[in-house]
Amino acid sequence: MITFLRLRPTESPNELWAATRRKAGTTVAEVDVLNVADRTALLAGGLLPVSGSLDGDPAAWVVDPHDALELLADDVAGWRITIVDTGERAAVLDALARTEAAYLRTGRSSVAEAASLVGLPSINSRVSVFVDSVEEAVAAIDAGAGDLLLRDWDSESLAELRDVVTELVERTAVPPSVTVDQARKAYPRDLFKVYLDLVDASGAARPRYSWAPGVEEAAPMPDGRLSAAWSDTGWRNRGDGWSIPDDLRAILDRSLDGEAPTRDEIERLFRARGDEIEEIAAVADTLRRRANGDTVTYVVNRNINYTNQCYFRCGFCAFSKGPRSLNLRGDPYLMTIPQVVERSVEAWNRGATEVCLQGGIHPEFTGDFYVTVLEAIKEAVPGMHCHGFTPLEVWQGAETLGTTVHDFLVRLRDAGLGTLPGTAAEILDDRVRKFLCPDKIRTSQWAEVMITAHELGLRSTSTMMFGHIDDPSSWANHFEVLRAIQRRTGGITEFVPLPFVHMGAPIYLQGKSRPGPTWDEVVLVHAVARIAFDGLIDNIQASWVKLGLDAGTRLLDVGCNDLGGTLMDETISRAAGASHGQTMTAEDFERAIVAAGRTPSRRTTLYGAVDSDHVPISVGRSTDSSGSSSDVTKNSMSIDTSAPG
Repeated sequence: MITFLRLRPTESPNELWAATRRKAGTTVAEVDVLNVADRTALLAGGLLPVSGSLDGDPAAWVVDPHDALELLADDVAGWRITIVDTGERAAVLDALARTEAAYLRTGRSSVAEAASLVGLPSINSRVSVFVDSVEEAVAAIDAGAGDLLLRDWDSESLAELRDVVTELVERTAVPPSVTVDQARKAYPRDLFKVYLDLVDASGAARPRYSWAPGVEEAAPMPDGRLSAAWSDTGWRNRGDGWSIPDDLRAILDRSLDGEAPTRDEIERLFRARGDEIEEIAAVADTLRRRANGDTVTYVVNRNINYTNQCYFRCGFCAFSKGPRSLNLRGDPYLMTIPQVVERSVEAWNRGATEVCLQGGIHPEFTGDFYVTVLEAIKEAVPGMHCHGFTPLEVWQGAETLGTTVHDFLVRLRDAGLGTLPGTAAEILDDRVRKFLCPDKIRTSQWAEVMITAHELGLRSTSTMMFGHIDDPSSWANHFEVLRAIQRRTGGITEFVPLPFVHMGAPIYLQGKSRPGPTWDEVVLVHAVARIAFDGLIDNIQASWVKLGLDAGTRLLDVGCNDLGGTLMDETISRAAGASHGQTMTAEDFERAIVAAGRTPSRRTTLYGAVDSDHVPISVGRSTDSSGSSSDVTKNSMSIDTSAPG
């Protein structure tokens, strides 16, 4: 892999200059002596500051061997250090060996000599050099350079370089291998935010498009291909014929032969870039065709988010405490049980076969609330499938009643629970969970609920919310947890990747997360899911709520065979800032599926055929707790139990 950095040396930066350079593609500004004003201006403009001296608090330093050892004495990590190739060879080598610096910067005429240093045993630095043309870049790489410093290169020049250099990856001020955990520990808050805005899940520089999940903007996928890693015309018109590394080819060939990838191989798939993504998607599409043919399913359902009040403080969640400036969440609310029943009846009369029950964990809730909701819905609408209550709600419900998860699930099942949603999973890796949702149940507890539910005959979906403070390693761990559960119980019906919608999420507004996944990461998570879960979980769903219907149907080419539900109401993604619609009709789904060249099929929650005998329920007029008139079933109003509070 050859890395490159788009940077600008400067003597007197200001915020406007920094913002202009950032818009043009620069990620780093290098200042000989970084003062507080320069640092503030660069960060405000979206650039990472790099200092040529020991002054300031930059993202990284570019210093001589003596100053590099001074940084080491101050416990500065080697990944933040570039050593300038000045002085005697012995002094440079000593600094490299002791600091474990990421880069050795040298001149073009000295690349070979510098490469002989970094090629010594136990030295893991890369030779870094300024180049001003493709010819200079190729010559430097041939001489041993592993990192190219670019000033004012346009997209077409970059495209030319990409076409002659294998595995070209853009970095920021630090190597792509730096993890979010390392950056969180090393960087102050203002610097951490700018860093996160600039990187993808692998630590490489993000593409420059403005699209993100939830944004009302077309996904940046080029016509005729899937990866949006580059923006130039040549990339968009490239077609097939790409070269795939042998290790990746072997994983994909074994997958096509029915051999599941290992956990580490899944991580390798997640670290794919550019042309590699196209090949992974093609294999996923083949496996999808084998498992599901060309049928694309959907379910007519309704989301009922019965309260947005919650005493948990998940950093990603804007639903319970979204900023009022976005005017998305509105006031705190709590539905009464008759109101929940009313919505269920209305959904049934609009053709729904499922209600999905999810909400915040209200501080006054006990497990009895969940049981009562189910009993009320099933009394009013016996044929309605109740898909409800995350493992967090089940765990909390059991805890409040002083009972076991097993016994509480038995009560829920007997009250009418049909299946469990696989949400509250986020990332099933406790390294991430302790920062993302520190007071939430841990991975083992989530798995305990799911395994117990499956053993009681309840099935569930599964999800993964990605694009915040996670990475390919945590994604692979998450997949391995789901595979372990499914191999044990077989109780998971589908996998639903959920791209993080960042705009209203507290963790993003606080400068502690990335702004959602890149488009390539969205493609990868869906495609790798098909490969990793082949033979275990047959159904991979694309979330139109997070991505929009156009992007969702594009994912039908990367292993997806399901578009989820009509929802009728959706408030959780909207609270986070998603602009996509709150409802979809069956006709909308069918038109989109046919336009994608597939065959639409309406399904039940458990992927069965829909009963054609769907008889509406008669309703009367009643008045809800706010005094407004609404349609409810006659027998629902005999229920005098309402939600606490």
